[in-house]
Amino acid sequence: MMAVDITTEPSFSAGNPEVLFQGAYVSMSNAFPDFDVSSDGRRFLMLKPLGEAQAAPTQIDVVLNWAEELKRLVPTGTK
Repeated sequence: MMAVDITTEPSFSAGNPEVLFQGAYVSMSNAFPDFDVSSDGRRFLMLKPLGEAQAAPTQIDVVLNWAEELKRLVPTGTK
């Protein structure tokens, strides 16, 4: 993943590309982005391929009302 500084005034100008980070990431297709960026622009969400020794997950755990579960598991001591 690379970044380039640009300016648009008084005319368009692009700086030199700089590497943000490197790695092997999953590429799904050329039609859609294979990543997403947080609203503050500081974090990326990307998929890394599984290593050869790892098996694919067979289940996904979804926790509903996780805030209540957290309060139950880690009480703050205040009422």
